[in-house]
Amino acid sequence: MDHPDNQPGSTTAGTSTITLAGGCFWCTEAVFDRVRGVTAVQSGYSNGHAQNPTYEQVCTGHTGHAEVVRLQFDETVISLREILEIFFATHDPSQLNRQGNDVGTQYRSGIYYDTEAQGELARQMIKEMAEEGVYDAPITTEVAPLSNWSAAEAYHDDYYARNPNQGYCAAVVGPKVAKFRKTFVQFLKDG
Repeated sequence: MDHPDNQPGSTTAGTSTITLAGGCFWCTEAVFDRVRGVTAVQSGYSNGHAQNPTYEQVCTGHTGHAEVVRLQFDETVISLREILEIFFATHDPSQLNRQGNDVGTQYRSGIYYDTEAQGELARQMIKEMAEEGVYDAPITTEVAPLSNWSAAEAYHDDYYARNPNQGYCAAVVGPKVAKFRKTFVQFLKDG
């Protein structure tokens, strides 16, 4: 999968970027690599206080960063609302600072936007889901402007695609990808 330019806010005509935190970035990347209209996915770290942290530093929970994926998508193929529908359906946004057994602020649910319009849409969708009672608990997804983004180390790129039989990938990532494939058939890339 291609990777978006590392500079926040950089896009080409017809494309937008959004940064999402839905637990371990291997899971989130594996899902969005398969989404029609997503043209680039880059794992990284954002919205913390350390400059250019390493994976090991982020895993301590002391940098304030979330594990994120930065998506570039073609708005003529898929809308931000559709991207966020997939995001909310493929992780549990009601778990505070965790996804399953992955615990810590680095695994929080977050939407880190480039434009205020993206932030407004995210907040509106959260409000709608809360009013509809979609989740049994309050939605804890952090919605904030993207800050302090840095790309993850290269060995995280396409991690699930390269390591599908690794224990975590088989037990955690694989089921998330399968759920996406079953629930969002209309958004699957061809091939």
